[in-house]
Parts: sequence; structure tokens; C-alpha cells
Amino acid sequence: MAALLAGSSSFACAQSSVTIYGVADAGLVLERGGAAGNVTAVSSGVASGNRLGFKGREDLGGGLAAIFNLENGYGIDTGAAGQGGLLFGRQAYAGLAGAAGTVTLGRQYSPWYKAIRDVADPFGIGMAGNAINVMVGNTRVDNMVEFQSVRYAGWSADVAYGAGETAGGAARNRSLGAGLSYQHGALQAVLVFHRRDNAAATDHAAYGMAVVKYDFGVLCASLAHARNRGLAGADSHDTLLGMTAPLGTGKLLASVISHRDESSAARHALQWAAGYSYTLSKRSDLYAAYGHIINDNGAAFKAGNGTDAGSGPTAINLGLRHVF
Repeated sequence: MAALLAGSSSFACAQSSVTIYGVADAGLVLERGGAAGNVTAVSSGVASGNRLGFKGREDLGGGLAAIFNLENGYGIDTGAAGQGGLLFGRQAYAGLAGAAGTVTLGRQYSPWYKAIRDVADPFGIGMAGNAINVMVGNTRVDNMVEFQSVRYAGWSADVAYGAGETAGGAARNRSLGAGLSYQHGALQAVLVFHRRDNAAATDHAAYGMAVVKYDFGVLCASLAHARNRGLAGADSHDTLLGMTAPLGTGKLLASVISHRDESSAARHALQWAAGYSYTLSKRSDLYAAYGHIINDNGAAFKAGNGTDAGSGPTAINLGLRHVF
């Protein structure tokens, strides 16, 4: 594997580095129309999840490098650990990087999640416009082995396998993911797939999504469509239309997302969202966002960082984000 990753690169003197980085994000969240009533809260990680991370790289020669990333999540409003109290709940992996690509092992983001966060969603999975409010999918996978290729002639691939580590069969709790992306100039396109088997390997959930993003200069537009196969036949599909545009010293964000439930219950949802990020410096910005969800037939999708959803929940965010 090391020889495959290294390819034909020339020898380089060994060097190593470790970087400490993070995000400190706090905001005011106003929720209206939820099933439990109105809520006003100081919340954590409204625009970007708060984190403290350590990443390192050691050049091994021949174009090969050893890498690692350990990333802790925390709540800035209470100081509590995020992701259920895990020490490095956001990411924890080690791997090798070379001329052909990168192989990593550990707790990592799935190819599906990276496609929607980095390409489809103008809010970057944050603020009241967060696409995960209504779109079906997953975020992280434990025990995952991932290969990400370098980009060649505009194309790159991302393949992932998450071991279920459950007695009785390798398919139990197993995760499979794959992505194929193309980028040329202002155009970016991604096809991505994710599958998760249940604990008995008798059923599975699967998500497939196509995303196209184009930068017109005056604005950047994205379009995504996902087909979802849920457990026990809970099928649905999601469509997202988003845009970002420079405005003053910051940028304007907007999206509309439709979730269509294909079951007999027809629990559809429609989310509208708009926001603005005002740049204070290279590392700091102020943000404001508005999101509203229309839930049909008992659907219970939530707006913003809400904990419940009524027939028409609304969220408003005002906050500060600092990246270091």
C-alpha cells in the first residue's frame, strides 16, 4: 500500500509538523413555532461546530507521509464535551498520504456528508439554513477505512468502508460509502453514495445524491438531488437549491430544500433559509440567519438548532465565529 501511494515521486528529506487549530462559535438562537413552544437560548457552534484539533504530518521520503488528525468537539455555552462526551468525537484518524492519494483509518466524515457540507449546502451545514434540518443522511462513521485519490484531469474518487465490528457477520452495522467528483474552472459536480446495514444485516438504509455547483462570479449556485431508501421501506427524496453571493465585506446565503416522503403518510417538509456573514478579519465574522420549515402531515423536522418541531418552526440566529 505504501508503495502504491508513493508512486514515482522523488525522495524528500524527512520533515514533520503538528498544528493546533479550532473554532470558537457562539450565537443567540430564537426558536418560534416549535411543538414545545418558543425558546430563546445562547447556543454553541451555530455557524460551525466548535472544535479543538491537532493534526500532524511527517514526511517519510519517496513522496510518502504519515498523517493524523484528532479533533474534539465542545459546547462553548456550557464547556461540556460534544458528540456524547467523546474525547475526539468530531474526528480521530491516522493514515498515509502519497502521490496517488490518501488512506486513513478511524472515526471520519462520510463521503456523503462531505459532499453536502462542502459542495451542496451554502450554509456549510450551519446556522438556521442547515441542510441536515430536513435532508436525510449521515455524518460520521466509526471504524472507517477511507481512500481519497488525488485529482487527475479534474476527476477524483473517495471510497470508504466502515467495519460494523459486530459478532455474527461482517455485514452487521457495516457502512459503505463512495464519491466521484469532477472540477473544472467554475464547475464542480459530485455523485455520492452511502449505505448502512442494520445490526442483524437483514435491512439497510441507502442514500444516493448528485450535486452540481457553478460559480457565475456575481453569485455561486448549487443544485442537489438525493434519493433515500430508509429502513423498513421508509423512502424519500430531497432537493436543494442554494446560492451564495458577495455583498459588501461579507456574503449572502440562501437556500430552499424540499423533502418528499414516499410513504403513505406523506410527511413532506419544505425549508426556506437566508443568512449573511459579515467579515471582521481573516479569522472572525459576524453572522445572522433565518430559517423556516413547513411540516406536512405530522412531519417533525426542526429549524436551526431546535429540539422539536411543530407544524411550522422558525429559527433566527445572531452570532460570532472565530477560527484559529
